[in-house]
Amino acid sequence: MGGTRLKIVDIETYIVGNPWKNWLFVKVRTDEGIEGIGEGTLNGFAKTVEAAVHELKHLVIGMDPFDVETIGLRLFRDVYSDGGQIQGSTLAAIETACWDIMGKATGKPIYKLLGGRCHDKLRCYANGWYRGARTPENFYEKAKQVVAKGYTALKFDPFGAAWRTVDRSDFTLAIDIIAAVRDAVGPDRDILIEGHNRFTVHTALQFADAMAVYKPAWFEAPVPPQHISSMVEVARRSPVPVACGEDYYCREQFAELLKHDAVHIIQLEPQFLGISASKQICGMVHAHNGVIAPHSAQGPICSVVCAHLNMATPNFYMHEIFDEFNEPWEEHILQPAMRVENGYLQPPDRPGLGVELNLEEVSKHPYQAGNWLPLFKQGWEKRESN
Repeated sequence: MGGTRLKIVDIETYIVGNPWKNWLFVKVRTDEGIEGIGEGTLNGFAKTVEAAVHELKHLVIGMDPFDVETIGLRLFRDVYSDGGQIQGSTLAAIETACWDIMGKATGKPIYKLLGGRCHDKLRCYANGWYRGARTPENFYEKAKQVVAKGYTALKFDPFGAAWRTVDRSDFTLAIDIIAAVRDAVGPDRDILIEGHNRFTVHTALQFADAMAVYKPAWFEAPVPPQHISSMVEVARRSPVPVACGEDYYCREQFAELLKHDAVHIIQLEPQFLGISASKQICGMVHAHNGVIAPHSAQGPICSVVCAHLNMATPNFYMHEIFDEFNEPWEEHILQPAMRVENGYLQPPDRPGLGVELNLEEVSKHPYQAGNWLPLFKQGWEKRESN
């Protein structure tokens, strides 16, 4: 490069039609030929975020990809309108690609640029493994298979299409599923209960009380995220630790949550925040004596980003793995694929993200309008295209 300043010259987009969620990837090109990749997947909004990338990329064309703080300001503050998760996904996709470029230009993996190695390896928890019938028997059998792979923690949503309240039979079924998973994995592995923002405060607390005997490591997103006071109330009264944060897309929302010192497991979503803000939020959580378990249930680049962030974060707790339970062809989307070994993983050690998009495989899986996860529709856990 001869010490010259890099300049962003173009941004390209690619959509991959995974049956349960269309994935959006970007590629940022520079005048020196160094390219970076990022992801902006948002359930139900792949085409929308893709349009936003192309609508806003003029703000960063000509900029140095090393200037990620200013790039973030241009894509968030300077737009002035609040585009929520759509705007956050756009920012994160572009900014992640810039970090990839920085790593390639310096010859360092991203986690080295974020503070270096804090852990020997990253403990993973499995998600998405329970595809199929919502019965205790199915959850039991699938949980056994996950344990056989070496995972020491499993997350699942036993609540079907529940919203706000449930009838007694559905309540009992959900608790029976939790009991079946605990029975399947034994006493020494963690089970994590996913609430998907489903319940009223009172319903959430009733479930928390009923599941406590099975010793979940956390009850995730038990109530909708918009009323932080509701999340705080559940967290303070629940016998099970509450985890949340994947819905928030700016530092201010985390500051509002953290000031109550009620939730201490924070599941920030790097794909709504970008890597720079994510690292800063990890520090905010650290200052509140909390731990981070970033949301990593989008596409494969998201998982790689979280691996780099987690490795460089002292207060890391657990890494979410959805990739192993997606479509079999997903392992060919990135080269080389990041692999979990006996329930743990390492971020790639190659420069930048350490992976590249396999555009030949990408081209085999076009966008489909029905590819999204309808969490309040009966049978959503089967993860079939709709």
